[in-house]
Amino acid sequence: MGQREQMQKALKEQFGHESFRPGQQEIIEHVLSGRDTFVLMPTGGGKSLTYQLPALLLPGLTIVISPLIALMHDQVDRLRANGIAATFVNSSLTAEERARRERDAANGKVKLLYVAPERLVTGNFLFLLDEVENNVGLSLIAVDEAHCVSEWGHDFRPEYRQLGLVRSRYPQVPMMALTATATERVREDILTQLRLRDPHVHIASFNRPNLRYEVREKSSGKNTTKELINLLRELDGQSVIIYCFSRKSVENLSLVLQQNGISAQPYHAGMTSEQRTENQEKFIRDDVSVLVATIAFGMGIGKPDVRAVIHYDMPRNLEGYYQESGRAGRDGLPAKCIVFYNPGDRVKLGFLIDQKVDEQEQMIARQQLQQIAAYCETTECRRKVLLAYFGEQLQETCDNCDNCHREMVLEDRTKEAIKLLFTIGKTQQRFGLRHVIDVLRGANTQKIRDSQHDLLPIYGYGKELSVDEWMRIGRALIHQGLLDMTNDGYSVPRLNALSIEVIRKQRTVEIPTPVKVAPAKPEKEQKAVGRISPIDLIPDEPGTGELFDHLRKLRKRIADAQGVAPYVIFPDTSLRAMAKLRPQTQEQFARIPGVGSSKLSLYFMPFTEEIALFCEQRGLKMGIELPQAPKPEPTEKREVAPRASITPSSQITRAFYVQGLTIEEIAEKRGMARSTVLSHITELLEAGERLNIERIVPAERFQKIEDVIREVGDERLKPIKEVLGDEYSYDEIRLVRAALKVSI
Repeated sequence: MGQREQMQKALKEQFGHESFRPGQQEIIEHVLSGRDTFVLMPTGGGKSLTYQLPALLLPGLTIVISPLIALMHDQVDRLRANGIAATFVNSSLTAEERARRERDAANGKVKLLYVAPERLVTGNFLFLLDEVENNVGLSLIAVDEAHCVSEWGHDFRPEYRQLGLVRSRYPQVPMMALTATATERVREDILTQLRLRDPHVHIASFNRPNLRYEVREKSSGKNTTKELINLLRELDGQSVIIYCFSRKSVENLSLVLQQNGISAQPYHAGMTSEQRTENQEKFIRDDVSVLVATIAFGMGIGKPDVRAVIHYDMPRNLEGYYQESGRAGRDGLPAKCIVFYNPGDRVKLGFLIDQKVDEQEQMIARQQLQQIAAYCETTECRRKVLLAYFGEQLQETCDNCDNCHREMVLEDRTKEAIKLLFTIGKTQQRFGLRHVIDVLRGANTQKIRDSQHDLLPIYGYGKELSVDEWMRIGRALIHQGLLDMTNDGYSVPRLNALSIEVIRKQRTVEIPTPVKVAPAKPEKEQKAVGRISPIDLIPDEPGTGELFDHLRKLRKRIADAQGVAPYVIFPDTSLRAMAKLRPQTQEQFARIPGVGSSKLSLYFMPFTEEIALFCEQRGLKMGIELPQAPKPEPTEKREVAPRASITPSSQITRAFYVQGLTIEEIAEKRGMARSTVLSHITELLEAGERLNIERIVPAERFQKIEDVIREVGDERLKPIKEVLGDEYSYDEIRLVRAALKVSI
């Protein structure tokens, strides 16, 4: 059996998936070849599989470095539920249990061993790894949550810096770094600190199309609390995480929610370890629906069915916000990410920044505060702003954030923009935006007096506007490229060529101002966005929603009996598929996403019996089949024996392509990158499908690529690209090569 066949078999039998998600197969192939790898994938994108599956196929032990006990428990529970030999070693174990697990690792009885970075670099544990290396071999060292390596990351942990020593001790063992969030600076820091050698770097899109981003105004009175309670009631007992700024806020808010009939529990660092663990377990096992927490909660929590993450206070930075909000909708189903924002929160965070002793830390924190404030105050598409922070450009508005559904009116603010830009120039472009605004408004601060800016002619010329309004104008100028900001941590505004045009009245400035907010769609009517499977294309039969709720209760009973989280048994996506397809045979049940060989044997009987009983009592249809793969286009009747399997995802792409949709339209409709859609077309061609690709590669370009392929051969792409030059892309070459093979 070839390597790809082994991968496909393990994917289905051990993990219950029919096909890989974008990027996974390529990453796994590099890992299996022994190459160092860096993987940046958004939460819910399938990072864990890229080291868990290779661990099954490689001969020795895979070490997974994980920062939190909760993360280890979660991952190991899931692996064991799939029949995979995995374990962890941490402080939650007795000495005897820890020693037993270490012996199992040394004797080859487990395939994955999870350990914290602090324990990994101790002498005793390194001696254990030496023994493992001698007995069964170390096959891979995977560093999860690798952004903790970098001081520029949102969750820097000094102990991660020592992991480079492990590379020195075991230089022949491939190393893998994985994270869901890292700017370019953080990525470079990770590669340097972990000493990765010529790594394969995979950077997926940061876009999570199923998440709806929203910022709501936070008032100082009780109105915001009432709004929050109404929001939780609309979510009707579904899992929600609420983040608060302080321990006191967590305690107060959780108490108010309980008094209003909301099933909520607190979580913060001031509680005992036992209290935190108990409340976390209640939330994970669906015994409570809402967890009110400080940012001490959530890292490594893999609960896939969180339907909303709400920041009751302003987040500390954009990178942390992306990570925290990303805990919503890990199952790919629609979820909400809401921030309640009050500009006064900036003052609280600024005060904390001022308490930092280290000037470098202060500098980084100030820059991060400016960035999150810009996100909260922008009138542009929030997804665009968030993705731009990570260096990713979204070409169109997302249509899934509050600003994209908000009626705007453009106001001419050229006069105010000139005042602001002129003041920046007169203060020598050396001061932050807030100081510039203080000068404009005629504030009597020590900093203004010391700088003698109270003597400037512009001093006090902007009293008619509030600080917040001036800040809004300043941020709009930055977003429109009419003003630059330094990237040295101090966020100082700098004039550019367009700024000068505004000052000289050669360019007008229009700023969007919200008029009203369109009411959000009710949760049950919210359009599903993100990954589409063949099952999604099947319309719901009567009773599907009720059967889904019924199966959730069955899942909860089984999970309680086994002492695990319900999603360890099956995620919601599996239950939704069961509710739609209502399987009755083993073959039908095996086609449900998330059903591998282990879960097929464990859960076929209880779930199919419950489905049969429910459907018989209500006279509902059972054993609904998946739709057949789309038939070939009428004009292309000649059949070719298939040369490779076609994944369900590629079948969906084919259906849209045959309908006449462009690659860009398919990518937008399916919430995926253009390159992924092109890879589907290539896969279809390689499987023997006859598709007209002239819509993608015009005839003259096709002919040119074909001529070069005939000349240099098609075994490797690089020689073809070198002859063709930069005018031709690798995607075009792959498509033509695949199309030529079909015509042979």
